[in-house]
Amino acid sequence: MDDHTKAVARISAQVFSFYQDKVPFRLYHGSTNSTNSRKVDPSRMVDTSALNHVLNVNVESKTCLVEPNVSMDQLVDATLAYGLVPPVVMEFPGITVGGGFAGTAGESSGFRYGFFGESVNWIEIVLANGETVTASPREREDLFEGASGSFGTLGVTTLLELRLIDAKRYVELTYRPVTSTEDALATIKAASQVDAGNDYVDGILFAPDRGVIITGRLTDDLAADTEVQRFSRAQDPWFYLHAERTIEKRSTGESVKEATELHDYLFRYDRGAFWTGKYAFDYFLVPFNSVTRYLLDYFMHTRVMYHALHASGHAKKYLIQDLLLPEQNAKSFVEFVGEELETWPMWLCPFTVRGELALHPKLASKKEAGQVEMNDEGEDEGEAEGEKKVFVNVGVWGPGSSNYDRFVDQNRQLERKVRELGGIKWLYAQAYYTEDEYRAIYDQKWYEELREKYFATHLPTVFEKVKVDLSQASEVETKSWSGWIRSAAWDIWPVSGLYGVYKTLSGREYLLAK
Repeated sequence: MDDHTKAVARISAQVFSFYQDKVPFRLYHGSTNSTNSRKVDPSRMVDTSALNHVLNVNVESKTCLVEPNVSMDQLVDATLAYGLVPPVVMEFPGITVGGGFAGTAGESSGFRYGFFGESVNWIEIVLANGETVTASPREREDLFEGASGSFGTLGVTTLLELRLIDAKRYVELTYRPVTSTEDALATIKAASQVDAGNDYVDGILFAPDRGVIITGRLTDDLAADTEVQRFSRAQDPWFYLHAERTIEKRSTGESVKEATELHDYLFRYDRGAFWTGKYAFDYFLVPFNSVTRYLLDYFMHTRVMYHALHASGHAKKYLIQDLLLPEQNAKSFVEFVGEELETWPMWLCPFTVRGELALHPKLASKKEAGQVEMNDEGEDEGEAEGEKKVFVNVGVWGPGSSNYDRFVDQNRQLERKVRELGGIKWLYAQAYYTEDEYRAIYDQKWYEELREKYFATHLPTVFEKVKVDLSQASEVETKSWSGWIRSAAWDIWPVSGLYGVYKTLSGREYLLAK
């Protein structure tokens, strides 16, 4: 803890210095799993990249002390050594504990445990005036609630205590084929019930009439004839392809069972970043088969892919959005995306939410959002169940229009539709809201009062951190002849893509501004 204490003292002193001059600063973590374009000015930067240690794992209390830049794979490796695992583990190894907490992350155990932040007991945070305090549901509750999901705009989180659960060696998987969106959502709902006995639930819709729901159960014991499939090695299949081929092998539509090791399951989507890695093959006109996937495996892990995505500027060419819909309205949203944007596959993941969502979005009333269902006694079922709400996350990831104005409009369509249906979008992705639209969605009075109370009014707001600057379609300078030539060359295939590859191989930092 001595090294941690010294690191926090350095951060506190630097934050206090910025506070005295009311200088807005940003954090430098050393990596990102966001698709937002984020350059950091070194003169206005607080470097937290050294806070990357698991400080303690307590077997008796089933908790661990973790610094914010600990990655998911580092966290899992540390806790599995004690037979424990976090209840919610994000699917990309490079996502950090602090990023998951500040960005409201979740995964396929969300129907049981909610979002990642709900497994955090307390945090240590350096306030924007340099003071170091702790916050929890019992101490500075408003700060604890506000720090979860507010993208570091209230201060610098420097330590978190996480709850853990018992780990098992395997995840027993069941692949259930579905033939429509309605079928998929009904299967997810049934699989998410407590008495179903599942630990993990998610699904993939490959087309309007074809998909798979995958459930997982933690276990140490497998039947003798259970096949164990790996997903982490270069020779292993990408998970989404394996899921699709598994259900295609069974013409009768029955479910298929197999198992995988827990570590492989948790990061099953790392290779290929779900299915978005295929678009790199398409871009470079490389055949997409098991041989090329094996040979190019290094480039197909999410840490490398995010590096290339930012360096190449291709985040402006792909729809990469996660959208949270009330379960009753998820069908309408999926059909809208399929018909209007023709973006397939789509990822489905159920979440149970207790209490307020991050940043207090002003969701439509249950009646407006079509959520009201009556039970046998004529009562509103949502009210009968208290504060628990069930949502379905829809992952929309695929190529957008090559015309930038049309690309922006596609993203704006998604934002309007999810709002119309009583849901919200996750802000790790590019946000095309106007400031008025953003302020109409999120509770600004609560947020601004919180920033005032905790001395953070000089820091960038969430909107300032996530908004897309629509005043320019490119970061390339085009005011001079040389700038115009650079811009024109950048648009020639495959210049930007090759540059992204070069940056990943050279290892040059892509977050720090020159």
